[in-house]
Amino acid sequence: MLEIAGVTMDDALLGAWRARVARAGAALHWGNRRCVARRHAGGTSLAIAAPIDQLFLATEVNEWALCASLMERDPIRWSGLQEALVAEAVRAAEGSASPVVDLAPVLDESAALARFKCLASLESRPRLQALLDAGTARGLPHILDETELTLGAGVGARHFALSDLPDPAAVPWTELRNIPTAIVTGSNGKTTTVRLIAACARANGWHAAYNCTDGVFLDDEPLASGDYSGPAGARMVLREPRAEAAILETARGGILRRGIAVSQARTAVVTNVSADHFGEYGIHDLAGLAEVKLAVAAVVAPDGVLVLNAEDAQLRAQAGHLAQRFGRCPPLGWFAVGADPHILDEYRSRGTATCEVREGRLQLCLASGAHDLGPITEMPLSMGGIAGYNVANLAAAALAAAALDIPPKTVAAAFARFGSDLKDNPGRMMRFDIDGVKVLIDYAHNPDGLHGFLRVAEHLRGGIGRLGMLLGHAVNRKDADIEELARVAALYGPDLIVVKEDEGHLRGRAPGEVPRIILAELKRQGMADSNLAIEYSEVAAARRALQWAQAGDVLALPIHSPSARTAVLALLEKH
Repeated sequence: MLEIAGVTMDDALLGAWRARVARAGAALHWGNRRCVARRHAGGTSLAIAAPIDQLFLATEVNEWALCASLMERDPIRWSGLQEALVAEAVRAAEGSASPVVDLAPVLDESAALARFKCLASLESRPRLQALLDAGTARGLPHILDETELTLGAGVGARHFALSDLPDPAAVPWTELRNIPTAIVTGSNGKTTTVRLIAACARANGWHAAYNCTDGVFLDDEPLASGDYSGPAGARMVLREPRAEAAILETARGGILRRGIAVSQARTAVVTNVSADHFGEYGIHDLAGLAEVKLAVAAVVAPDGVLVLNAEDAQLRAQAGHLAQRFGRCPPLGWFAVGADPHILDEYRSRGTATCEVREGRLQLCLASGAHDLGPITEMPLSMGGIAGYNVANLAAAALAAAALDIPPKTVAAAFARFGSDLKDNPGRMMRFDIDGVKVLIDYAHNPDGLHGFLRVAEHLRGGIGRLGMLLGHAVNRKDADIEELARVAALYGPDLIVVKEDEGHLRGRAPGEVPRIILAELKRQGMADSNLAIEYSEVAAARRALQWAQAGDVLALPIHSPSARTAVLALLEKH
């Protein structure tokens, strides 16, 4: 894929690029020669398909198709382009054994095609493709990275170094198998939904491995710490030799940068789509973000279930186009927990799996019939029914668990327990009572997430005590996104906001820059200096809020760094 900025990609230029991609693909005998051009507010994305063992070559083909088209259109403007490409290739090859100097980029088509054939012979791995074809014919998933191929998953996997791949006939195919696999993506609620599905899997007697923003885990055993909500985490989960089920958190950034690491899953969940990370990787609006999240539909088994939020307008709008986009669409499952009691009626009338709240109880409707999962108020994660977004997570997880063939009664038993122990869902809606102060800790990292978090805090306050909170943001957001978060906080009229530096996510901005943006917007929203404070670490901010609070108050503490959360939890233990 190429990201183009500063060049207007009109229809004629795109046509020339497409034609060159097609000619190169034909010369290289590529069976799949699809190419996609996507215009967006920041430029144009140009993507081409290629065989799995020709992906580095594909970047050369893509670049040549663009640059040769530019040179053909305006040779004066683009004079020197070939020399620049050669210089860049030489620079990139310094210190390596790459043959790039002998196979330097060239724009002349006949010379370029001859170069591509040489590069194809260097990169080609016919045994890799043969193994993938043999695995696919047997219904097995595969995981591939730069050094290793895995066939099967979890307890049924075998691993092969790309430098020493076996002949397909030498693979012990009867020992390989898949394991129940679920993918979870969305803007909010991913980690909680992953943990819920994993809890259902454990209740079903499986050793469940999962990855999320906190790390990689097998049951309660941590295997790695940090943000593993991308391809690296998914590979670790599916390569865990003890795993009998896999639940994979798959974030937007990983999808856009590296794609989806897994080749197949039984089910996938899209929790919701809300404004976040706009301006990155060509995504500038909710429709584009929904397209990214719905990429998971491509790997759901034909007889699996894609679980979607019926209360999300973008997901409803795009669901009908999935078959056109991917050539097929897996069966859908829909969940809803809002005020409209009829939003799922049409889906259910068509025999579609659904999950919703009816008369205070979570109802799961499958082909096997309706299943009562119990009163919402008795599910600890719902906090007596007031944490609406957690109720949505429960509904989504119920559909995904059912798609993994976990019996509804097992799901109901897991939901009746999950959340009663703080270790069940660390960092998400954790509640403490400290000397009469109600303290809430959550991830709440975007406007929608903060709305949900503060609604719970406001309910607990009950119009009596004061509301204090922390507010910060990762710096890889636009100023407008940071200001929107501040506006959401101001809506709830907090008596104290401690503006914090999210020191674990500076990502290129100067220290103190994000807190200054937040403070300025809070003041524009009418908050007085006496209600504002600033601290340059999450732990110091939490300590400041705790020192301010008194009996009857509610503290809402969005904590984003796992290390800071550990330190804040230790601070609460002292109280």
